[in-house]
Amino acid sequence: MHTKTIKELSDLLQAKKISATELTQWHLTRIAQSHLNAFLHVDPALSLQQAAAADVRLAGNTATPLTGIPIAHKDIFVTRDWRSTAGSKMLQNYTSPFDATVVERFNQAGTVTLGKLNCDEFAMGSSNENSFYGAVKNPWDLRAIPGGSSGGSAAALAARLTPAATGTDTGGSIRQPAALCGVTGIKPTYGRVSRFGMIAFASSLDQGGPMARTAEDCGMLLNAMAGFDARDSTSIERPAEDFNRHLQQSLKGLRIGVPREYFGPGLAADVEQAVRAALSEFEKLGATLVDISLPKTELSIPVYYVIAGAEASSNLSRFDGVRYGFRAEQYKDLSDMYQKTRAQGFGAEVKRRILVGAYVLSHGYYDAYYLQAQKIRRLISQDFQNAFTKCDVIMGPVSPTVAWDLGDKADDPVANYLADIFTLSTSLAGLPGMSIPCGFGQGEKNAQRPVGLQLIGNFFDEARLLNVAHQYQQATDWHARLPAGI
Repeated sequence: MHTKTIKELSDLLQAKKISATELTQWHLTRIAQSHLNAFLHVDPALSLQQAAAADVRLAGNTATPLTGIPIAHKDIFVTRDWRSTAGSKMLQNYTSPFDATVVERFNQAGTVTLGKLNCDEFAMGSSNENSFYGAVKNPWDLRAIPGGSSGGSAAALAARLTPAATGTDTGGSIRQPAALCGVTGIKPTYGRVSRFGMIAFASSLDQGGPMARTAEDCGMLLNAMAGFDARDSTSIERPAEDFNRHLQQSLKGLRIGVPREYFGPGLAADVEQAVRAALSEFEKLGATLVDISLPKTELSIPVYYVIAGAEASSNLSRFDGVRYGFRAEQYKDLSDMYQKTRAQGFGAEVKRRILVGAYVLSHGYYDAYYLQAQKIRRLISQDFQNAFTKCDVIMGPVSPTVAWDLGDKADDPVANYLADIFTLSTSLAGLPGMSIPCGFGQGEKNAQRPVGLQLIGNFFDEARLLNVAHQYQQATDWHARLPAGI
């Protein structure tokens, strides 16, 4: 059952050929046998209770297409019954009194929660090595990182521990781990999915999205996730839509923009070869390749780390040991408690970003750094709008390389930051983007490490992206490949 897609499982559940309880127990057994460190909290009794409720809905013909489908949530979404840690010591034993809107909507659809997934602390990282609870391993190669910050989500999907997972993308944290683990993930347009109950990193960038095996599955999940939420001031009010409505549409006449900046000296040869082969496949499907330029691409890294750091320093000021979460055991006074709690509760990467953010917001540096970054952010967004006058979608690599070894960049944060070069600008512009598997690396070490193709659309163009991805997945089988031993 673990090799089937969400669509296939949904059809079996609706036809009553399997039960939600059987399906849930099957995946719980696989999770218990796994050694990837992808899950942080599992409660089989609670999951089976939800499965029994789903079976009642299925028997009464009041089910939705997702009723009975097992799903696991990135531990950045707060959940009433499971711990919500954000991968941090600061929230080690925290249990939320409410569900995030994303979790709430999946519960309403009748999904069954399998547990909470490991992630970089407060979603800050590109390798999932920044989690207080240890690094996640990539099921394609246990020596490799799974990508981050949604590394637990991507690894669990690749290992078929869950058919569905949620992730969040601030600068590429859905797309990059999806690429490095050979699964499909989509970051919707900023504001599509409610941020209420999503533990904040950078509020103007954070966006929740689905991860699954196929584009069709991601569309089914996005149908449940997306929608206006009055509790989120950045939520966009738009009519409901079926994101899978264009899946069968032909790609003849599609104009694919290929940014020359995405194929420079920093791109590994094996990644470029896989991406170029995917672009050739799209030509066979009737699409046309168009040369475009996104000239501000290289500026996305400094701009992102100024803006994200500034917003992180503000958002994480609430974690002070007073109201909830970790508190230092010994301190002299209130000020000492603040300092020791934050020093002991936050990891090195989180501290680094808080310090950078506090610096760029400080008196005398706000105009020089933060304000300038916001101006360049607008220019980056304009680059995309200029490009979309020549093309319908933009394609290129997700990551400059395949997954690197665990520990390889642990002492070099800048090297980690550079791995996000192709995903950051999409987030800064608030555009939808997704990653689909398109091949593997080359050489003895990289031959089993996946490569992801990035698709970028204009605002609210998720249905087109899913159509383009689905047509590619109908013509290829990269998304159906399994890691050894799965």
